Amino acid sequence: MTASAYLHRFKAPSPGAPLIFAFHGTGGDENQFFGLMAQILPEAGLIAPRGDVSEHGANRYFRRTGEGVYDMPDLAARVEKMAGFIAAHKAAHPGAPVFGMGYSNGANILAAVMLTHPDLIDRAALLHPLIPWTPQDQPGLKGKRILITAGQRDPICPTPLTEALAAYFTAQGAEVAKTVHSGGHDLQQSELVALQDFLSAA
Repeated sequence: MTASAYLHRFKAPSPGAPLIFAFHGTGGDENQFFGLMAQILPEAGLIAPRGDVSEHGANRYFRRTGEGVYDMPDLAARVEKMAGFIAAHKAAHPGAPVFGMGYSNGANILAAVMLTHPDLIDRAALLHPLIPWTPQDQPGLKGKRILITAGQRDPICPTPLTEALAAYFTAQGAEVAKTVHSGGHDLQQSELVALQDFLSAA
């Protein structure tokens, strides 16, 4: 897979700065978080791919057959494609720490990549993720730094599944931080503050 596998926005990192992959939510595009990431870490390299699956005109990273019901064979294929895309960009910037952040569908593709290719991402922020299955053990997640944010009344990402995902990562030896607000699937300021702190931390 090549670094041009997805339509994407790109900004090269300054020497010694991390490379951040930003994944949009359903209906978003490569612009959704590009400016925000540039504000949080101005020296960082940025790569924001546009999902190449259309759901009634809305961009996504993989297919689903209903709310919370994933097309698992399609997801597996899309994970391999995304992993190749990430690996190609990582190889072009040897030595740069690789961070990932994603919201909703973007969090799901990022999490799914980490479950099978944990070596690609050093630090991941998962904003309102939904992984509706029990992943297999992944020793490669040990020591990874992961932020999970959620809404207590999120109708798309139920709290029990959010808690299960956090518990899974903790069981694998990852360093997990959580930020939960009282709202739904919307992004709130407390999450953005937690995201900034998480990505900026030494």
